[in-house]
Amino acid sequence: MTGGAKRYTLFVIKLEGITKRYPGSEIDVLRGIDLEVGRGEFVSIVGRSGSGKTTLLNLIGGLDSEFEGTVSVDGRDLRGCSDARLSDFRNRKVGFVFQAYHLLDHLNCRENVALGALFARDDGRRGSKSIKQRADAVLEKVGLAGAGGRWPSTLSGGERQRVALARALFHGPPILLCDEPTGNLDAETGREIVALLLELHEREDVTIVTATHDEVIFTAGGRVHRLAGGVLDVEASS
Repeated sequence: MTGGAKRYTLFVIKLEGITKRYPGSEIDVLRGIDLEVGRGEFVSIVGRSGSGKTTLLNLIGGLDSEFEGTVSVDGRDLRGCSDARLSDFRNRKVGFVFQAYHLLDHLNCRENVALGALFARDDGRRGSKSIKQRADAVLEKVGLAGAGGRWPSTLSGGERQRVALARALFHGPPILLCDEPTGNLDAETGREIVALLLELHEREDVTIVTATHDEVIFTAGGRVHRLAGGVLDVEASS
Protein backbone atom coordinates (compact mmCIF):
# COMPACT_ATOMS: atom_id res chain seq x y z
CA MET A 1 0.00 0.00 0.00
CA THR A 2 1.26 3.43 -0.88
CA GLY A 3 -0.47 5.41 1.87
CA GLY A 4 2.37 5.10 4.35
CA ALA A 5 4.91 6.39 1.86
CA LYS A 6 3.08 9.59 0.97
CA ARG A 7 3.94 12.95 2.47
CA TYR A 8 0.78 14.66 3.73
CA THR A 9 0.64 18.43 3.99
CA LEU A 10 -3.15 18.85 3.98
CA PHE A 11 -4.77 17.44 7.09
CA VAL A 12 -8.41 16.41 6.81
CA ILE A 13 -8.57 15.36 10.48
CA LYS A 14 -6.85 17.24 13.29
CA LEU A 15 -7.28 16.51 16.99
CA GLU A 16 -5.62 18.70 19.61
CA GLY A 17 -5.54 18.05 23.35
CA ILE A 18 -8.51 15.68 23.29
CA THR A 19 -9.59 14.52 26.74
CA LYS A 20 -12.75 12.52 27.34
CA ARG A 21 -14.29 11.30 30.59
CA TYR A 22 -17.68 9.62 30.79
CA PRO A 23 -20.19 10.84 33.41
CA GLY A 24 -19.80 9.04 36.71
CA SER A 25 -16.25 7.92 35.94
CA GLU A 26 -13.08 9.20 37.58
CA ILE A 27 -10.87 7.99 34.75
CA ASP A 28 -10.17 9.78 31.47
CA VAL A 29 -10.69 7.31 28.63
CA LEU A 30 -8.74 9.72 26.39
CA ARG A 31 -5.97 11.94 27.79
CA GLY A 32 -4.58 14.87 25.85
CA ILE A 33 -4.62 13.16 22.46
CA ASP A 34 -3.16 14.88 19.39
CA LEU A 35 -3.65 13.35 15.95
CA GLU A 36 -3.32 14.59 12.39
CA VAL A 37 -4.55 12.58 9.42
CA GLY A 38 -3.73 13.64 5.88
CA ARG A 39 -6.25 13.70 3.09
CA GLY A 40 -6.24 10.28 1.44
CA GLU A 41 -4.30 8.61 4.26
CA PHE A 42 -5.01 5.20 5.81
CA VAL A 43 -4.56 5.18 9.60
CA SER A 44 -5.19 2.35 12.05
CA ILE A 45 -5.90 2.81 15.76
CA VAL A 46 -5.11 -0.38 17.68
CA GLY A 47 -5.71 -1.27 21.29
CA ARG A 48 -7.46 -3.71 23.56
CA SER A 49 -11.22 -3.75 24.08
CA GLY A 50 -12.28 -0.79 26.21
CA SER A 51 -9.17 1.25 25.43
CA GLY A 52 -11.19 4.08 23.86
CA LYS A 53 -10.84 3.29 20.15
CA THR A 54 -14.56 3.56 19.47
CA THR A 55 -14.77 6.75 21.55
CA LEU A 56 -12.03 8.29 19.43
CA LEU A 57 -13.86 7.41 16.19
CA ASN A 58 -17.11 8.78 17.60
CA LEU A 59 -15.43 12.12 18.29
CA ILE A 60 -14.00 12.30 14.76
CA GLY A 61 -17.37 11.39 13.29
CA GLY A 62 -19.37 13.89 15.32
CA LEU A 63 -21.29 11.19 17.21
CA ASP A 64 -20.00 12.47 20.56
CA SER A 65 -19.75 16.17 21.26
CA GLU A 66 -18.81 16.07 24.94
CA PHE A 67 -15.02 16.43 25.18
CA GLU A 68 -12.19 18.80 25.98
CA GLY A 69 -9.88 19.95 23.21
CA THR A 70 -10.38 20.58 19.50
CA VAL A 71 -11.70 18.26 16.79
CA SER A 72 -11.38 19.67 13.28
CA VAL A 73 -12.59 17.57 10.35
CA ASP A 74 -12.41 18.71 6.73
CA GLY A 75 -11.92 22.27 7.90
CA ARG A 76 -14.83 22.27 10.35
CA ASP A 77 -14.42 22.68 14.11
CA LEU A 78 -16.92 20.21 15.58
CA ARG A 79 -16.87 21.61 19.08
CA GLY A 80 -20.01 23.56 19.82
CA CYS A 81 -21.81 22.54 16.62
CA SER A 82 -25.57 22.15 16.92
CA ASP A 83 -27.16 18.73 16.48
CA ALA A 84 -28.46 19.84 13.09
CA ARG A 85 -25.01 20.91 11.92
CA LEU A 86 -23.45 17.67 13.17
CA SER A 87 -26.12 15.65 11.38
CA ASP A 88 -25.45 17.52 8.15
CA PHE A 89 -21.71 17.03 8.63
CA ARG A 90 -22.14 13.28 9.06
CA ASN A 91 -24.42 12.98 6.03
CA ARG A 92 -21.99 14.78 3.76
CA LYS A 93 -18.51 14.13 5.07
CA VAL A 94 -18.28 10.80 6.90
CA GLY A 95 -19.16 7.19 6.19
CA PHE A 96 -19.35 4.74 9.10
CA VAL A 97 -18.67 0.99 9.06
CA PHE A 98 -19.41 -0.95 12.24
CA GLN A 99 -18.52 -4.40 13.49
CA ALA A 100 -22.19 -5.41 13.81
CA TYR A 101 -23.20 -4.31 10.26
CA HIS A 102 -26.45 -2.64 11.50
CA LEU A 103 -28.47 -3.71 8.46
CA LEU A 104 -32.26 -3.61 8.65
CA ASP A 105 -33.69 -7.05 7.90
CA HIS A 106 -36.99 -5.71 6.54
CA LEU A 107 -35.14 -3.75 3.83
CA ASN A 108 -33.34 -5.30 0.87
CA CYS A 109 -29.69 -4.57 0.15
CA ARG A 110 -30.44 -1.65 -2.15
CA GLU A 111 -32.73 -0.05 0.43
CA ASN A 112 -30.19 -0.56 3.21
CA VAL A 113 -27.49 1.11 1.13
CA ALA A 114 -29.71 4.07 0.26
CA LEU A 115 -31.15 4.52 3.75
CA GLY A 116 -29.15 7.69 4.39
CA ALA A 117 -30.75 9.38 1.38
CA LEU A 118 -33.97 9.64 3.37
CA PHE A 119 -32.22 12.05 5.72
CA ALA A 120 -30.11 13.95 3.18
CA ARG A 121 -30.90 17.58 2.49
CA ASP A 122 -29.71 17.59 -1.11
CA ASP A 123 -33.13 17.35 -2.78
CA GLY A 124 -31.57 17.11 -6.22
CA ARG A 125 -30.20 13.68 -5.36
CA ARG A 126 -33.33 12.14 -3.81
CA GLY A 127 -35.32 10.98 -6.87
CA SER A 128 -36.22 7.31 -6.48
CA LYS A 129 -34.67 6.32 -9.81
CA SER A 130 -31.44 8.17 -9.06
CA ILE A 131 -31.25 6.61 -5.60
CA LYS A 132 -31.75 3.11 -7.02
CA GLN A 133 -29.09 3.65 -9.65
CA ARG A 134 -26.58 5.03 -7.17
CA ALA A 135 -27.25 2.22 -4.69
CA ASP A 136 -26.72 -0.41 -7.38
CA ALA A 137 -23.56 1.34 -8.56
CA VAL A 138 -22.00 1.40 -5.09
CA LEU A 139 -22.98 -2.24 -4.49
CA GLU A 140 -21.07 -3.06 -7.65
CA LYS A 141 -18.06 -1.16 -6.28
CA VAL A 142 -17.92 -3.48 -3.28
CA GLY A 143 -18.30 -6.63 -5.34
CA LEU A 144 -22.06 -7.18 -4.99
CA ALA A 145 -23.29 -6.37 -8.50
CA GLY A 146 -26.88 -7.50 -8.96
CA ALA A 147 -27.48 -8.03 -5.23
CA GLY A 148 -29.72 -5.01 -4.69
CA GLY A 149 -32.89 -7.05 -4.34
CA ARG A 150 -31.49 -9.62 -1.92
CA TRP A 151 -32.42 -9.64 1.78
CA PRO A 152 -29.82 -9.38 4.56
CA SER A 153 -30.95 -12.75 5.96
CA THR A 154 -29.69 -14.46 2.78
CA LEU A 155 -26.19 -12.97 3.01
CA SER A 156 -22.99 -14.30 4.53
CA GLY A 157 -21.16 -12.23 7.14
CA GLY A 158 -18.72 -10.96 4.55
CA GLU A 159 -21.53 -9.98 2.19
CA ARG A 160 -23.32 -8.15 5.01
CA GLN A 161 -20.18 -6.16 5.73
CA ARG A 162 -19.88 -5.33 2.03
CA VAL A 163 -23.43 -3.97 2.08
CA ALA A 164 -22.57 -1.96 5.19
CA LEU A 165 -19.49 -0.61 3.40
CA ALA A 166 -21.59 0.27 0.35
CA ARG A 167 -24.00 2.16 2.62
CA ALA A 168 -21.08 4.10 4.11
CA LEU A 169 -19.89 5.06 0.62
CA PHE A 170 -23.33 5.92 -0.79
CA HIS A 171 -22.96 9.70 -0.57
CA GLY A 172 -19.31 9.68 -1.63
CA PRO A 173 -17.90 10.89 1.71
CA PRO A 174 -14.25 11.96 1.79
CA ILE A 175 -13.75 10.15 5.13
CA LEU A 176 -14.49 6.56 6.10
CA LEU A 177 -14.47 5.54 9.78
CA CYS A 178 -14.34 1.77 10.40
CA ASP A 179 -14.92 0.38 13.89
CA GLU A 180 -13.65 -3.23 14.05
CA PRO A 181 -14.80 -3.89 10.46
CA THR A 182 -13.54 -7.49 10.56
CA GLY A 183 -14.48 -8.23 14.16
CA ASN A 184 -17.43 -10.51 13.32
CA LEU A 185 -15.75 -12.28 10.42
CA ASP A 186 -13.62 -15.38 10.07
CA ALA A 187 -9.96 -14.88 9.15
CA GLU A 188 -10.34 -15.46 5.41
CA THR A 189 -13.41 -13.25 5.05
CA GLY A 190 -11.69 -10.61 7.16
CA ARG A 191 -8.75 -10.59 4.75
CA GLU A 192 -11.18 -10.10 1.86
CA ILE A 193 -12.74 -7.08 3.58
CA VAL A 194 -9.29 -5.61 4.31
CA ALA A 195 -8.32 -6.07 0.66
CA LEU A 196 -11.53 -4.31 -0.37
CA LEU A 197 -10.83 -1.40 1.99
CA LEU A 198 -7.34 -1.02 0.59
CA GLU A 199 -8.66 -1.18 -2.98
CA LEU A 200 -11.27 1.49 -2.26
CA HIS A 201 -8.66 3.60 -0.49
CA GLU A 202 -6.44 3.60 -3.56
CA ARG A 203 -9.21 3.88 -6.16
CA GLU A 204 -11.45 6.44 -4.46
CA ASP A 205 -8.71 8.35 -2.59
CA VAL A 206 -10.90 8.24 0.51
CA THR A 207 -9.35 8.95 3.93
CA ILE A 208 -9.76 5.87 6.13
CA VAL A 209 -9.38 5.60 9.90
CA THR A 210 -9.92 2.15 11.41
CA ALA A 211 -10.22 1.09 15.02
CA THR A 212 -9.11 -2.52 15.17
CA HIS A 213 -7.36 -5.35 16.93
CA ASP A 214 -7.02 -7.25 13.63
CA GLU A 215 -3.36 -7.62 12.73
CA VAL A 216 -4.28 -8.05 9.05
CA ILE A 217 -5.49 -4.45 8.97
CA PHE A 218 -2.71 -2.77 10.86
CA THR A 219 0.03 -4.63 9.00
CA ALA A 220 -1.53 -3.88 5.60
CA GLY A 221 0.18 -0.51 5.38
CA GLY A 222 -0.19 3.09 6.39
CA ARG A 223 0.30 4.58 9.81
CA VAL A 224 -0.50 2.72 13.02
CA HIS A 225 -1.19 4.24 16.44
CA ARG A 226 -1.63 2.28 19.66
CA LEU A 227 -4.15 3.54 22.21
CA ALA A 228 -3.45 2.50 25.80
CA GLY A 229 -4.13 4.21 29.10
CA GLY A 230 -5.89 7.01 27.26
CA VAL A 231 -2.70 7.92 25.38
CA LEU A 232 -2.12 7.56 21.65
CA ASP A 233 1.37 6.58 20.47
CA VAL A 234 2.79 5.98 17.00
CA GLU A 235 3.59 2.29 16.75
CA ALA A 236 4.54 1.60 13.17
CA SER A 237 4.27 2.66 9.57
CA SER A 238 5.08 1.14 6.23
